[in-house]
Amino acid sequence: MRNWVGLVATGVYVPAQVQDAAYIAARTGIPEEVIREKFGIRKKHVGGEDDHISVMALAAARRALEQAAREVPGFEPADLDVVIYCGSEYKDYRLWSCSAMLQYELGARRAYAFDLMALCAGGVLALKAARDQILADPQINNVLVVAASREASLVDYRNQRTRFMFNFGDGAAAAILRRNHPANRLLGIAALTDGSFHADVKVPAGGTVYPPLKVVIPPERWYLDVTDPSGMKERLDAVSLENFLRVIRQAVQDSGFETKDIRLLLPVHMKRSMHRAILQRLGLPEDRSVYLEEYGHVQAADQIIGLEEAKRRGLLRAGDLVVLVAAGTGYTWAAAALQWGPVRDI
Repeated sequence: MRNWVGLVATGVYVPAQVQDAAYIAARTGIPEEVIREKFGIRKKHVGGEDDHISVMALAAARRALEQAAREVPGFEPADLDVVIYCGSEYKDYRLWSCSAMLQYELGARRAYAFDLMALCAGGVLALKAARDQILADPQINNVLVVAASREASLVDYRNQRTRFMFNFGDGAAAAILRRNHPANRLLGIAALTDGSFHADVKVPAGGTVYPPLKVVIPPERWYLDVTDPSGMKERLDAVSLENFLRVIRQAVQDSGFETKDIRLLLPVHMKRSMHRAILQRLGLPEDRSVYLEEYGHVQAADQIIGLEEAKRRGLLRAGDLVVLVAAGTGYTWAAAALQWGPVRDI
């Protein structure tokens, strides 16, 4: 019998503080109806003073571990072999290992830890890294993946160049993967990068180009900015939909299925029109996806938040082919296929 990797548990944490469409509209000058219908935001969670990346990541990880202990009797943090942090670079400290903090605070004393950064595509790519390490190394059986984001704090509502990021919300999500777990088998994963977008989105200050304490840095350079929003949109509109479809189809094909077999799509939060365009091209009705209009875009945590929402709403059935879809500035598109329920036909 060959090895496989199953999803044991997930956990999500979102801050209590909320910004709704009316709040965002009042601060951006964009009509509330546009925020709701075009941006696809009814509300989003934003971090309070104490909602540091460390706090949110730990909360999500602990919830995943609690669920894992119910799914696998006796499972405990010491059973983890690897801890991967794959969320935002904007963390408690500018140069700091979030994964090492998680390993220590959770009591995962046998695990090694590392941070993986792929911006908003990081969640799906971390699932691939976790799966591939389990399949490649017989000493690795259990991997914890955690993403967290407070990037809503980096968005300046006065800067219309960044309006496509007005959907940024805060929170964290975690997943535990296990060798030969008898349910929720992780299947094909596909990704592609178009690096011509590498310079479009960034926080200008704080790196070696504008180092703190060395030069006088205007306050606005500490926030996210877009160099040429109209140029970026024109170039991105020409490729984004097809790249989303390309990674989805590749992940599904590598899993031994066809796109007609997709039961549920769990995509990154994006403008409503793009979300609908992807569904239309795949032949899926809207009720076979989870649109995160109550969360916004929580960076690399979107897909696990979507999975938790799907479980909460009762959308998952045994045998369902579920596809997690991500995209991150830079620009990287990624998709992962998961077959829900008991593993069979191995």
